[in-house]
Amino acid sequence: MPTYDSIIRNGLIYDGTGSEPVQGDIAISNGEIAAIGQFDGSADVEVDATGLAVAPGFIDIHTHFDPQLCWDGLATPSIEHGITTVVTGNCSLSLAPIRDRKAADKIVSMFGVIEDIKKKTFDEAVPFTWESFPDYLEHITPGLGINVGALIGHSALRLYVMGAASQERAATEEEISEMCALVEEAMAAGALGISSSYVDMDENAKPVPSQYADLNEKIALAKAMAKSGRGIWQIVPFFPDLNRELDNIRELGEISLAAGVPCSLQPVLSSPTSPNAEEIINALEEQQARGARVYGQVMPRCFDLNMRLSETSMLLFSLPSWKAIMDMPAETRLAKFSDPDMREKLVNEMKNAAGMSGALPFLTVGDTYSDANKRYEGRTLVEIAQEEDKELGEVILDIAVADGLETEFQLKNVINADKAAVAALINHPLCHFGASDAGAHVTQFCGTGDTTHLLEHYVRETGQMTLERAIHRMTGEVAADWGLHDRGVLAVGKAADIVVFDPATVSVSEEEFVDDFPGEARRYVRRSSGYNSVFVNGEIVYNADGYTDKRAGRVV
Repeated sequence: MPTYDSIIRNGLIYDGTGSEPVQGDIAISNGEIAAIGQFDGSADVEVDATGLAVAPGFIDIHTHFDPQLCWDGLATPSIEHGITTVVTGNCSLSLAPIRDRKAADKIVSMFGVIEDIKKKTFDEAVPFTWESFPDYLEHITPGLGINVGALIGHSALRLYVMGAASQERAATEEEISEMCALVEEAMAAGALGISSSYVDMDENAKPVPSQYADLNEKIALAKAMAKSGRGIWQIVPFFPDLNRELDNIRELGEISLAAGVPCSLQPVLSSPTSPNAEEIINALEEQQARGARVYGQVMPRCFDLNMRLSETSMLLFSLPSWKAIMDMPAETRLAKFSDPDMREKLVNEMKNAAGMSGALPFLTVGDTYSDANKRYEGRTLVEIAQEEDKELGEVILDIAVADGLETEFQLKNVINADKAAVAALINHPLCHFGASDAGAHVTQFCGTGDTTHLLEHYVRETGQMTLERAIHRMTGEVAADWGLHDRGVLAVGKAADIVVFDPATVSVSEEEFVDDFPGEARRYVRRSSGYNSVFVNGEIVYNADGYTDKRAGRVV
């Protein structure tokens, strides 16, 4: 009778292909699935999955855990939500290649303004002892409890090769050749692809390096990536302007056709002005008709944001005077926001808020910290402004200053609020389930937990998706399209990334604002319930008792 490392007994097996489930057992040996169904054998570790679903580990294709993996190889709280693989390095930003300390400081500054990960956190927990992309992967690998698919940041690549010129001009043929060599080196070491950006701005409100690249450079890099036999080109488009975003999608079609690679853009959202994101979907379908492989990324949750003037807020990026103060140390901010000489300028600037800042009137007051502000909790800023005959900016300043800038202002149920429309986007064949942004914007929202929300709301509560369809979207589908061919489905010989959960009880908590980041930083987290066991490469990393001491994660 054969002996296995682990056996999952009597579960309802969803194999990740979208097929209907079957009852059976799964045996694991040496980190791989050794047998499925009915078989003889025993194991030292056995999990009773009676009444539970057994599925491939979920894959999160859009995260920014690059720095967090330096001190937290579990990418918490991802594994708590059944996630066994995270894709890092999105939006043109990765922590390698990095030429020297000056370049590292530039990367840190961009991460700070774009992804809301503070310099103090980097100073305390990210050593920058590496230079090349392979060196970075080697640094994080020993402590991994979760699998990592690492994208090479286009902005980091340009900065390494071109220095300051990376934010001034297109690359020369010689510079492109050097970048291509770095891409080939990174792909050989296990990189998953390249990420770029058409929209992000650095700490000086200047376009990030990737925005200065021409199409010739992008195609050359994509072709260098494709030499490895896999690779995806990921971007964040210029979403504030629909016409420019559509141009970005057309350019992705050119890159896909020229290099023979899939391309992905994040995010595709349901908004009050375009609930079904028809223009974006039509553009994706046009590229498919040309033979290009261009996908959007969708998230299942409402794109809710929290704003605290003591932290960072993307809602204020387009307001120069507000942003200038937000870039200051917290103790300086309070004095500036309290300064009567600044008040008129700040208030007048907010009167003309546009882009993401146009959402400011929809904010609701969340947690407050002074007795005088308790009466505002749960009320919208517009209501308060009308009642007190104040401008929006005055309301925000008065409430926030009274709380020492700690007031929580909440944007809720505006973006992705039409759940039927979001369900249609999640189900669209040209939209991948992703766009979580987990690991980034940590003082504004928690991206981790989308997998659980999909299972809880769209499957169990509303029946807008079958369980097998939802699992397929989070596993086998993205694994195939993103080049993760050794995992994503439950089949003999595949990596034993497996999640065991109760479809009847699985749920995600409300956001909690916690103090658990290096550098005296804080973040929002979302916890889960209903998960029995999470296996990463055959080892139980998380179960009903919490995290184990197993660290079997790999670069994939």
